[in-house]
Amino acid sequence: MRPRLPEPCLCLVTDRSIGEEANLVSRVADAVSGGVDLVQLREKDLPGGRLLELASSLKEAIGGSALLIINERVDVAVACSAHGVQLGEEALPVAAARQMMGPHALIARSVHSAQGASQAVAQGADFLVVGTMYATRSHLGVRPAGPGLVRRIASTCPIPLIGIGGINASNAAEVLQAGAQAATRVAP
Repeated sequence: MRPRLPEPCLCLVTDRSIGEEANLVSRVADAVSGGVDLVQLREKDLPGGRLLELASSLKEAIGGSALLIINERVDVAVACSAHGVQLGEEALPVAAARQMMGPHALIARSVHSAQGASQAVAQGADFLVVGTMYATRSHLGVRPAGPGLVRRIASTCPIPLIGIGGINASNAAEVLQAGAQAATRVAP
């Protein structure tokens, strides 16, 4: 059976450049102990072997206390038995990821528009990661869409939405009130 996203859900996205890289796994484990429900491993610069090592360490550290999804790398997600994969807007088709991961995996798609959301739903995505909500250093120069984008997508979208981009303790409620089931925060 495919896991379900908790509602509401607090999602943490990894970023080794914040804090000491050597203690990323323990920081993520602490965040899960503090209430994080979903961990997205997003370390785009790591080669496959190192990413798999990190994914396996994270999976062991968080145990069954949170879901683990891997950004873009379906091969790594399969190899470490992650709960799913987060596909960028122009990544593999959802059907291809589902074929590789099997019917029980969560397949997420990043979207930046209502049209992108409709396409991802039609392709069979299990949930959408909607952004960019607020200014963020990972998308410098991108004009944030704000919670209004979540509101527009939520009005017609039958699957869960996760807001991403510049979300923190002071603005997460706005994203949830707009219709997202989850708010994403980058690992401190």
